[in-house]
Amino acid sequence: MVTNKGNTVIYIGVTNDVRRRIWDHKQGVNNGFTKRYGCNKLIYYEEFQWIQDAIAREKQLKAGSRQKKVDLINFENPEWSDLSEGWYD
Repeated sequence: MVTNKGNTVIYIGVTNDVRRRIWDHKQGVNNGFTKRYGCNKLIYYEEFQWIQDAIAREKQLKAGSRQKKVDLINFENPEWSDLSEGWYD
């Protein structure tokens, strides 16, 4: 899950390389939702061995309410810190 500077937007996606995907978001490489809303702060992620499990979890998270997403983030990352800080130093 990524958010914008004000933590007002939550975007959920799936990738096989989270570091590359976050780099792309931070650089604004791809036009679309995340670029338009400035979503480049990694606030939550899960790792899976199998892509089909990752896609199923993505669908489950997307189907939930915003409050369920916020509750999950608050439980795992209460400060809404950028979990990718230091990855690119």
